[in-house]
Amino acid sequence: MYKQIKKLDQIEHFQLFCLESYRNSEGITGMDALRDFKRAEVFRFLSSGYEVLHSMGKNYLTSLITDYIKRRK
Repeated sequence: MYKQIKKLDQIEHFQLFCLESYRNSEGITGMDALRDFKRAEVFRFLSSGYEVLHSMGKNYLTSLITDYIKRRK
């Protein structure tokens, strides 16, 4: 039998979009982007600010995330 895969909710879709946008902007692998997100707790940051952040543009979000990660190093 096939294992049932959990559907992503809106916040998880947003987090995935941000992860991929960050990966592309930095020119790094998905694993490196994921490592940065986990180390800096970006998923928690995006989840807690979802109501405001999800309406922001891609370039703004990518810049915000990059700055957030740099500050958390």
